[in-house]
Amino acid sequence: MASASGLTRRRGGAGGNTEDEDGSRVSSPAPRRPEDTRGPETSYESSENGHKIAFDPRDISESAERNKQPKLTLMEEVLLMGLKDKQGYLSFWNDNISYALRGCIVIELAFRGRVSMQKDSSRRRLSLSDRTIEVIDDTLTGEVLLDEALKMMKSSEKMSVSSWIDLMSGETWNLMKIGYQLKQVRERLAKGLVDKGILRTEKRNFLLFDMATHPVADGGAKDEIRRRVRNVLTNRTVVLPPSQFLPEEMKFRYLRTISMVCAAYAANVLENALASLGHESRERAFAQVDELLAEYSQWPFGRRAGGAGGLGANLGQVIADEVNNAKDKELQLE
Repeated sequence: MASASGLTRRRGGAGGNTEDEDGSRVSSPAPRRPEDTRGPETSYESSENGHKIAFDPRDISESAERNKQPKLTLMEEVLLMGLKDKQGYLSFWNDNISYALRGCIVIELAFRGRVSMQKDSSRRRLSLSDRTIEVIDDTLTGEVLLDEALKMMKSSEKMSVSSWIDLMSGETWNLMKIGYQLKQVRERLAKGLVDKGILRTEKRNFLLFDMATHPVADGGAKDEIRRRVRNVLTNRTVVLPPSQFLPEEMKFRYLRTISMVCAAYAANVLENALASLGHESRERAFAQVDELLAEYSQWPFGRRAGGAGGLGANLGQVIADEVNNAKDKELQLE
């Protein structure tokens, strides 16, 4: 019977039209399309005791992708290199690291195949930092800072590399874009390293205030980073053995390491990885970084004519192999 509000009560199944008590016809809802009723994909596998175990195949594909990625991002490696092991904080006089970390975010997104240079033949008239970047894959990475930056780039108009680094650093006079600033990047990276078991959290008193610090809890990660830095900057033949921090199946293993070394140099924390070297060896290592910047900061990569021969003898070839094996990713490497 119709109610005062105009609603009607239906009788019968949902298979066809039904009549209400006063004889009026009430049509049944339109049948749902299969894609409307489909829930999350679910697969089943049998366990040893015969029970079926449900799982989402997407979780397996995501796990497979994570296994090809390093345990630590470029930003985390640079931050970890700059942290004092026991005190758990960065130098108060380091003004370079904040800007360098934002640059690492853009590089990390490119290595993970999320952003690339916009494909435009006229882009070559511009310097690399002034070329426009675009999102080519908005799949989340699982890293909070990377995903936050990725969402901003996806929802915003396309801008250049330098513009994005400036905006994420808060270096802008445009009040409409001040919301693009990524705040507390160092603290959030440190907390991420705490979650990964690399650091721990303590509270220290600095005269008038208390501050959370993050001393090193697992020194294996930092030791591995130091070894990699010294390997690239001091060895005649550069060989990067696989580890949980640099899986063997990961793409761009050598390019990623070079990017980390150069980013640490820009962030003014590279010397912490070279502390065990003598004075002359450190000076040679810093000269090697200048060579790396000269040869791998411009695309396409290539050994400069007249460049110093101190770099790893095999480095040019292994980098060329990585580039040749990823011909479809040239805009990301650019």
